[in-house]
Amino acid sequence: MTESSRRDFLRNLGVGAAAMPFLMGLPSLSFAQAQKRKKQRLVILFSPDGVVPETFWPDEVGSNFTLKESLKPLEPFKDRTLLLRGVCDRVKGDGDNHMRGIGCLLTGTELFPGNVQGGSDTPAGWASGLSIDQEIKAYLQKSEATRTRFGSLEFGVMVPEHADTWTRMVYAGGNKPIAPVDDPYLMFNKLYGQMKDQELLQSVLDELRDDIVKVRSQISKADQYLLEEHLTLVREMEKDIQSARKHDVGHAVPKIEPGIRRHNDNIPKISKLQIDLMVSAFLADSTRISTLQYTNSVGQARFTWLGIGEGQHDLSHEPDSNKEAQEKLTKINKWYCEQLAYLCKRLQETKEPDGTGTLLDNTMIVWTNELGKGNSHTLDDIPFVMVGGGLGFKMGRSLRYDRVPHNRLLMALAHGFGHRITSFGNRDFCGKGVLHDLS
Repeated sequence: MTESSRRDFLRNLGVGAAAMPFLMGLPSLSFAQAQKRKKQRLVILFSPDGVVPETFWPDEVGSNFTLKESLKPLEPFKDRTLLLRGVCDRVKGDGDNHMRGIGCLLTGTELFPGNVQGGSDTPAGWASGLSIDQEIKAYLQKSEATRTRFGSLEFGVMVPEHADTWTRMVYAGGNKPIAPVDDPYLMFNKLYGQMKDQELLQSVLDELRDDIVKVRSQISKADQYLLEEHLTLVREMEKDIQSARKHDVGHAVPKIEPGIRRHNDNIPKISKLQIDLMVSAFLADSTRISTLQYTNSVGQARFTWLGIGEGQHDLSHEPDSNKEAQEKLTKINKWYCEQLAYLCKRLQETKEPDGTGTLLDNTMIVWTNELGKGNSHTLDDIPFVMVGGGLGFKMGRSLRYDRVPHNRLLMALAHGFGHRITSFGNRDFCGKGVLHDLS
């Protein structure tokens, strides 16, 4: 059954358009086609300002490795983790390393000349090409078997409102940055429809109750269970969003940077809501490509919930001899890793609608950064931590490369989806093909 015929079937039942996001992904309404829609997904998770190599990278190479402090939260998923050390951003040109670090991270190509002055002598503009997530999105959207409602979804946590080279990593093309949605309420509206009143939130599900009743008798018992699971998840998110918007912290919340539109101390809450929304979107098959961006390059979040008052970027500039700063940076990156682990947990505990395992089985998560190390601003050893499955990579390993261009990894991600590109970004770094030893 095609997407258009599924819509016609639901309309003939008298089901309104607002209910479509909850129903279109159910196998019972997809019939034989549901079994043919191989659901491979990609999530790219970004955190800024580099890592502490000594507490991040395993000493061992191969399948017998030990996760160090920054990566300890991945212990339950160690056999599904692939650590890639020695993958480097070799792209040169205008802009400082923070700018090129985030602007070239997913595009693999140079920044345009521009008037944004960073920490180097050469100002720069936007990236000159599209990002790999958008390349894969375009490939999937060409086929009815893999086309989804949104194609891709871009989530954010405390991303500044102002748009510049430091705040954008996703590109629809050269000079075409895509802003992430870092308000969970706005993302909820995007996924499930506009609310009548943002302050007095009326449940989407209350308005759809009659439509959902009409469909229950037309779907299998397994799909009835799946539908209930999906509706429960949405109801819980509604409650969380209501609670977050009504909560009064009892004092004036300090601004950490001009343009930041969220409260610093709410970062953990926002992170959880965004991850839950992403899982919900995957469950509904609204998208198969997603990004989650924490703050921005030179991000200055203050991790007060960890007892850390300094801004992350300021801490990242401290020398290695400042052991207290290095310990705090390790705690910060461990917290980011905990968010990754929470996403893995949510995906693992959520069954695929067609019964073929869990969402994690068919989702590859790539956690990365614009720098390898903050105080040296190096673009060598860019952190690439991969967790999950679905792209044919051999997981449960720690690999080490010799300064290979990250373009080759970006190409490998596309190949995992069956998109056999021969280059991506700057062709000078693609001559040896996709990154070796992944499968």
